Amino acid sequence: MSNNIKGMSRFFFFGNFFYGVCAVALALEATLQQMLDLLSWKFYWGVFIAVIVYYTQAYLKDQSGIHHERNRWYTHHYKFLQKLQVVYLLILITLIAVYAMEFNISFRNQTPLFYLLLFTVPFMAIFYHGVGEMLFRKYSLRSIGWLKPFVIGFTWSGLVTLYPAMFSAMEKGTVFELSWLYTFLFIKNMMFISVLCIMFDVKDYVDDYNQRLKTFVTRFGLRKTIVFIISPLVILGLASFLVIATIREFSMMKIAINTIPFIALFVVARSLFKRKNIMYYLTIIDGLMLLKAVCGVVGMVWF
Repeated sequence: MSNNIKGMSRFFFFGNFFYGVCAVALALEATLQQMLDLLSWKFYWGVFIAVIVYYTQAYLKDQSGIHHERNRWYTHHYKFLQKLQVVYLLILITLIAVYAMEFNISFRNQTPLFYLLLFTVPFMAIFYHGVGEMLFRKYSLRSIGWLKPFVIGFTWSGLVTLYPAMFSAMEKGTVFELSWLYTFLFIKNMMFISVLCIMFDVKDYVDDYNQRLKTFVTRFGLRKTIVFIISPLVILGLASFLVIATIREFSMMKIAINTIPFIALFVVARSLFKRKNIMYYLTIIDGLMLLKAVCGVVGMVWF
C-alpha cells in the first residue's frame, strides 16, 4: 500500500499535475482579484493541460542529471510519458479549437496589444526550453542564470494573470485594455514566482556550479541571495499587492490574508540553509503558489 501511495505521489508531482493545479488556482485568484466573472471551463482546463504538456516535454528532453530522482523517474517511464503527451496534446488542441470557434469574432476584433501579449507568453516559454536552446545553445534564455527566474516568472504571471483578463474580454465580446490594476497584479505574481525559481536554484547548486551557470546562488552564495536578492523581490511583490489593495480599498482582513504567502516565502527561504530533497521543493516551495492562490481566493470571497 505504501509503495502504491508513493508511486501515485511521484506521478502527481513528477508528472506535473501539481503544477497544473497551481496554475489553475492562480488563474482563479487573478480572476477574482481583477473583479472578473469566471471564465469558460475550457479556459481553465486548457491552462491545466498546457502546463502539464510543457513541463513534461521539458523533463523528457532533459536527461542531463540522471542522478536526480526526478530524472530517473522520467527515464524509467519515458515511453509511457511520450504516449501520454500525445493524449494531452490531442485534448489541448481540441480545447483550443472549440474555444476559438466559440469566440472567433471577438478574437478578430482585439487590439494589437492583445495579440502581442497573447503570443509573447508562449514565445518566451518555447524560447526558454525549446527554440532558444537549439538556435543559440549557451546563449539561450535558460543558460543565462540570473535571467532564468524572471523569464519563468514572466511566463507564469502572463499565463495566470494577464490571460484571464484578456480571455474574459474576449468571452464578453469587449476589447481588452491593459489597466494599472492588471499591471501591478502581474508584477506581484511575477516577483512571487521568480523568488520560487531562485529558491529552486539552491537544489541545483552543484550542477549549476559544475556547468558554470551563473545563477544568483552560485554567484553570491545562499545567505547573500536570501538577503540581497530574495528579500527585495518579496518586498517588491508585496508592495505591488499593497498598491492593488489601496486602489481596490481592500479590508484589513483581506490584506492580512494575502500577506501570509509573502511571510511564508521568507520562512521557507531560511529553511534552505539545510539540505532538502526534491519532494520538499515540489511540495513545500512549489506549494507556496497554491497557498498564495488559496489565500487570494479566500480573501476575495469571504472578506
